[in-house]
Amino acid sequence: MTALAAELHALAPSCGPVRLVAVDGHAGSGKTTFAGRLAAALGGAPVVHLDDLATHAEPFGWTGRLREQVLEPLAAGRDAAYEVYDWTLRRFASTAAVPSAPVVLVEGVGAGRRAVRPWLARVVWMELAAEDARRRGEERDGPALAEFWEGWTRAETAHFAVDPSRPYAATRVDGVTGRITPSTVGEPSTSP
Repeated sequence: MTALAAELHALAPSCGPVRLVAVDGHAGSGKTTFAGRLAAALGGAPVVHLDDLATHAEPFGWTGRLREQVLEPLAAGRDAAYEVYDWTLRRFASTAAVPSAPVVLVEGVGAGRRAVRPWLARVVWMELAAEDARRRGEERDGPALAEFWEGWTRAETAHFAVDPSRPYAATRVDGVTGRITPSTVGEPSTSP
């Protein structure tokens, strides 16, 4: 993790003065846990959680909110703040601060999508088969969210079918062990 943190710090800024790094993968693949560990290794890097920007009605309709509330302020060298969606209340109910920092992480399904890639210095992909990630997510969330997982799986499958992130990941992480896979092969993170 220390080596990856040093590598990310050495990248050229991609969003104004910030090196924006996406942590992407299937729901349940370990993105949030890995992003937390990476943020700590980076000395407390801010983490934008895409679950906070997605909604029931628009699970992948968050790109405009991300751009306006986070990417544009960071690109201008300013701190950012975004509205946080409350999944129980089904509305945006609070805000989260994103201080401008040398490295800022964006974690969530679709973080490395086409609309975000021009702003990214690196895409990190969590390697875990969709079925295994879903099983882990369902175990984590319990039976009360089984219906949600049905709809989510359809939306995620449709999203990655037209806008895959994995081919653009310069770094891949084993979703079971959390270890960076050696000899990661991928197209440059900033490719369309």
